[in-house]
Amino acid sequence: MATHVTAVINQKGGAGKTTLAMNLAAGLARRAETVVIDLDPQASSLQWSSQGSAPFPAPVKQIVGRWDARTLHQNYRAYRHMVLDCPPSLDSHASLQALRACDVALIPVLPSPVDLWASLRLPQEIEEARRDNPGLRAFLVLNQLEPKSALSAAMHEALAEFGIPVLDAGIRRRAAYRGAALEGLSVYQMGSRGAQAAAEIEAIINEVIGS
Repeated sequence: MATHVTAVINQKGGAGKTTLAMNLAAGLARRAETVVIDLDPQASSLQWSSQGSAPFPAPVKQIVGRWDARTLHQNYRAYRHMVLDCPPSLDSHASLQALRACDVALIPVLPSPVDLWASLRLPQEIEEARRDNPGLRAFLVLNQLEPKSALSAAMHEALAEFGIPVLDAGIRRRAAYRGAALEGLSVYQMGSRGAQAAAEIEAIINEVIGS
């Protein structure tokens, strides 16, 4: 069975790419063999996985230099799932190749029109990537949602302008996500402290990939 590739991408830093990528990989690893590919020169995923008191559920590999989709699939064909943690730049070779290599692109965005508008180049890049990767699906993932707070009219307008579907499942602002990063774990490994966060990640997986 072919490897399913999910790219977590946004040209804006601080949107929660690594948090989503690492916890998504941990959830997928409960289903089948999964690997995280750290494409960010800052190596945030690699650092995250190396500082935990317990092994991270999915191995993290770093790729530096130039590569292409064919090489990526060949080198990691033993895995059922691959999660690409992309750098915060659309001008990088890694980000452009990730869009051409992935089945699904997940774009975490903060629930602020300013943050969303800062990412407005992404729809154009996704359309260009579809010339080589026509099956590419892309979704926005709302991150750091506040409980019981409705999205503003300006945010709804910005989402409509973006033109990429928004997942029903989102990520709330929870201490568990910050704690997982600090402890080098996934929210799945945090027991009751991470249960609500893990349920959010499960909802994303079920909506995008299936159970």
